[in-house]
Amino acid sequence: MHYIDGNWIDSDRSFDITNPATGETIGSAAEGGATEASAATEAADRAFDSWAGQTAYSRSETLYTAWRLMTERSDDLAQLMTLEQGKPLKAARNEVKYAADFLLWYAEEAKRVYGETIPAPRPDQRFLVMRQPVGVCAAITPWNYPISMLTRKIGPALAAGCTMVLKPAEQTPLCARAMFEVFHDAGVPAGVVNMVTASDPVPIGTSWLTDPRVRKLTFTGSTEVGKLLAGQAAPTMKRVSMELGGHAPFIVFDDADPVHAAKGASLVKFLNTGQACISPNRIYVQRSIAEPFIATLTERVAKMKAGVGSEAGVSIGPLVDQPSIDKVDRQVQDAVAKGATVETGGRRLTEDGLDRGLFYAPTVLSGVTGEMVIHCEETFGPVAPIIIFDDDDDILAKANDTAYGLAAYIYTRDISRAWRIAEGLRFGIIGINDINPTAAAAPFGGVKESGLGREGGHVGLDEYLDTKLVGWSV
Repeated sequence: MHYIDGNWIDSDRSFDITNPATGETIGSAAEGGATEASAATEAADRAFDSWAGQTAYSRSETLYTAWRLMTERSDDLAQLMTLEQGKPLKAARNEVKYAADFLLWYAEEAKRVYGETIPAPRPDQRFLVMRQPVGVCAAITPWNYPISMLTRKIGPALAAGCTMVLKPAEQTPLCARAMFEVFHDAGVPAGVVNMVTASDPVPIGTSWLTDPRVRKLTFTGSTEVGKLLAGQAAPTMKRVSMELGGHAPFIVFDDADPVHAAKGASLVKFLNTGQACISPNRIYVQRSIAEPFIATLTERVAKMKAGVGSEAGVSIGPLVDQPSIDKVDRQVQDAVAKGATVETGGRRLTEDGLDRGLFYAPTVLSGVTGEMVIHCEETFGPVAPIIIFDDDDDILAKANDTAYGLAAYIYTRDISRAWRIAEGLRFGIIGINDINPTAAAAPFGGVKESGLGREGGHVGLDEYLDTKLVGWSV
């Protein structure tokens, strides 16, 4: 069902949702298009003045209520995510907790939208700066984090006083529906949040991007699609914030503990089966510690169990669709043909019933070089490519040699080196001996072709606020 103006609306057309781990149909979602998208915009536009006119304390309480309900339903939400998206249940529970944190954080930040007064150059003049909500915001969210990417956008939008229309990923509309049940039951007023589901996002996106009532677009997805959407938003001068692709370097220097670094790499590389925008895609290891690093990483990865996420001990879920698994295998085969060594994995998994789903063996490649496709393109899958380097002098140039600029990782015990490399890396997020440099309270986003703007933290609220100057003569 769609959710428009506080009502659940069915459709005479629907599309099936399948479990990527088993290929089984687990439900269906309403098929929407331009008509439903326009109705959602109308509802959001009609609700805007009333919602923006509420006190910050009132909006805060609504978000607190949504957080409490989400927390109470956290296990059901996690199990649904495992069923629909495929990630192991432990990872799904972690995501639900992370997602709820955004509602809690922005329930607090709603009361901290401050203005300021500015000294004027004339004695009879006064300046006041106000922060006011942008207006109706359109959100398009991805399948890989189907709940946290909703709250990371909806939380600050509602805290700021904006209303929202949402198109969730066609692979994971059931998770979105469950979250909108939370908002409905939390008493979010009619029209403040609206959702349209569809297997084809184009008519919905076109409707919102061409409608002047929609004043902002927030998108998480591929750089290719992000560029297209940004171009379509330009004629009506919409505010745009985007979290796009990544090609993260993971740099291990010779003064680091190679075993500790390898453990960190195994955790962040195979997070969500490698289907995370901050997942390392180029693991640079200094030559003198390469052997123990590769041995430890290979040992840990070889023990990872792939399977249906609800089963005990599973840490590797399926890829999202057939083109994704084809891309991963194509990159691996290209690397092997050009001289890389498969330390473990390197194939699609079909035994023990895994042929029903889209599973690729967690893979470690050594001997990766610059002419291999995997060195140049984002993988978005469970493959760890290792590149040996010798000198500090050129590692910055190698790491920065990409159009992307989302996340980067450094392992070193040398404070001076860590500071120097962190400053020199042209990425929006840097982890120093830290594989999880994210939280609801921290800004998240990239530079270059990895996006515009930030989500999370107090700056995430700024993305939904306009600045208004009031000057008068007294």
